[in-house]
Amino acid sequence: MILIIAEKPSLARNIVAGIGKMDRKDGYFIGEGYIVSWAFGHLFSLADIEHYNPAPDGSAKWTMENLPCFPEKFHFELRKGDDKKPDNGVIRQFGVLEYLCNREDVEAIVNAGDADREGEIIVRLCISHALKAPKKQLRLWLPDQTPETVRAALADMKEEAAYDLLANEGFARTYIDWLYGVNLTRFATIRAGTLLRVGRVIVPIVRAIYDRDMEIRNFSPETYYMLRSREQNAGEVLELWGKNKFSKDEIEKCRALAEAYNAAGATVTAVKNKQDRIPAGKLYSLSALQNVLGKKYKMSMAESLEIVQKLYEEGYLTYPRTNSEYLATAEKDKIRAILSGVAKLGYPVKFKDSKYIFDDSKIESHSALTPTYKIPDTAKLSEKQKQVYGTVMRRFVAVFCAEECLADKSEIRIAVGDLEEFVLKGTVIRQAGWTKYDDYSQKDKILPALSEGDRVNIRFEPAERQTTPPKHYTIETLNNYLKNPFKDDKAKAKELEQSGEVDDAEDYKAIFEGLELGTEATRTGIIDNARKSGYIELKKDVYSILPGGERLIHSLERLGIRMDKYKTSEMGKALKSVYRGTMTVDESVALAKGEIGRIFAEGKKNELPPEDTGKLGEIMGRCPRCGANVIRGNRAYGCMGYKDGCDFKVGLAICARAIPKSAVQSLLATGKTPKLRGFISKTGRPFDAALVIRDGEAVFDFAKPKELAKGKNEKPDGEEKKLARAKRKPKKTEDKEA
Repeated sequence: MILIIAEKPSLARNIVAGIGKMDRKDGYFIGEGYIVSWAFGHLFSLADIEHYNPAPDGSAKWTMENLPCFPEKFHFELRKGDDKKPDNGVIRQFGVLEYLCNREDVEAIVNAGDADREGEIIVRLCISHALKAPKKQLRLWLPDQTPETVRAALADMKEEAAYDLLANEGFARTYIDWLYGVNLTRFATIRAGTLLRVGRVIVPIVRAIYDRDMEIRNFSPETYYMLRSREQNAGEVLELWGKNKFSKDEIEKCRALAEAYNAAGATVTAVKNKQDRIPAGKLYSLSALQNVLGKKYKMSMAESLEIVQKLYEEGYLTYPRTNSEYLATAEKDKIRAILSGVAKLGYPVKFKDSKYIFDDSKIESHSALTPTYKIPDTAKLSEKQKQVYGTVMRRFVAVFCAEECLADKSEIRIAVGDLEEFVLKGTVIRQAGWTKYDDYSQKDKILPALSEGDRVNIRFEPAERQTTPPKHYTIETLNNYLKNPFKDDKAKAKELEQSGEVDDAEDYKAIFEGLELGTEATRTGIIDNARKSGYIELKKDVYSILPGGERLIHSLERLGIRMDKYKTSEMGKALKSVYRGTMTVDESVALAKGEIGRIFAEGKKNELPPEDTGKLGEIMGRCPRCGANVIRGNRAYGCMGYKDGCDFKVGLAICARAIPKSAVQSLLATGKTPKLRGFISKTGRPFDAALVIRDGEAVFDFAKPKELAKGKNEKPDGEEKKLARAKRKPKKTEDKEA
């Protein structure tokens, strides 16, 4: 018997469909010489800090006394539920796997995890914990889940050891992300006095959105001038823009140059006309597909991934978590078979053997996303499933379209004396070709019918313009940034794409070197966690920073935690070295431990000691409203009279600044704290302030009542002016204004 362990029940069912008739038992299928069982994704997870470094008092309370935690050997345990106890379903299914692995008639065990590093280690962990004596181990690698692919893969399984490097990278990534996540989340939370979720990838993602939004928020438009001419030539308005920019103070200089241009006159120096073919876009990687779905249908990355994963599990699409837009040369016969099925739907397709489509050097683990030969009944798909499947199918048809897209391309060069040369380009579609099936966004520019030597009508004059702020990140632009955070955005990418000469070597080099932030398999989940944590917001397809995200960044800055794209990419490069076999798992983990140790050493210099916020449940004083005790809670100093309706509280952290217990004790005893330094306003500006009790609320001495009570106080714009006015007014007027 051969035991196959699938990553999920849905994959197990598809494997059974590929094998043939099998009998269903409790937790597995059996028949045709195979046993097929399954995990529920991650059955095992890394143990928490308390397993390695128990707190001195034996409690589960987070404390600096057992940080940082650097296990000599990482320990996995069965996945626990919210109650911190192993889930009963997990225990039961692992029991099934343990029984099956050790059956005497099982001669070989097959890892049928998803075809990536995460799927590789999910099933390896199940086998290593269940198996009591060595047995032959194989790997079932499935680029899609159709019965035909399952049968072909079963006949061509490799030894599990052939995937050891992939597994090593998966384990190294798991260990390193645990080290960063648990150590720095606890460290930052304890120091800041409020929950801060810190991770190796989530922080630079939030940081990128924060930096962009701060640029926009603090942007001041500036007026400048450029030369412009808009005159009729051969029946068309010809618009020319000079390349020079002039400030407001240089307006006379701009006018003088306009006169010089007009006096020099303009002549056509060259005209080129040629018929050219416009290539279709490349096949989709996961992020490229998510970019299109986000822009066109306003689908979040989490939603689009869920849908494409479902279509993959139904056998309609190939493996989705791919970072490549190319196909492997070994897949040519498979593509021919798929094209045969697509042609029966009425699409004009033919096989094309091109480096633009098939390129092994642009594939790390998985080829681009394509349809499979299994065509769904669209009437049974949801509207959003139709949108996702249709997007993938249309691009596939466009790439293999039998009819080419042909266009007339024109280029006119115009010289204004010897002062400046203008190059105008235009395109007119003559044969639609693939553009009938896939989106084509290039707008045609109609050029006047000019010939070489023609005089050109011009009248240059200053045109007033204003600088514009950068745009918020969208699903598309954030995804592109994360794939290669060091790419020059001003590169000639747009021109290359329009000409069909797409040079994506730089992007693939960044991916293969590990410079990307996150991976195709993890990026969507990390961004979704940032949304759920209240750090960023997604409206339609536009990301923006939330107050929680600003507090995260400001708090980490004060703690000396530098987790930017440079640090994250350094670890990404180390992980790729593990995958290539040039670095061991232990060596990559040692790098992470060294960086985390540095963060702890730096952070201890930059923040209040943890005891300054008091211990959980410690009494701070009497409530100014009801007289009950105010105690230190998980997120705030709160009144124990809450059962009787009193909601007085003071946040443990306000405006990215921890509030020490000494300040709260002073506030409750005297009605005021000493001046506290290091608050950060919404605009990112630091300020100092005292807290006072006013009308039974804790507020800044310049703030409006109740602003601070729930820990949401932010210094408004123009605080200094408001505070100055308050000091000049009598107390009664001040209270009224506040």
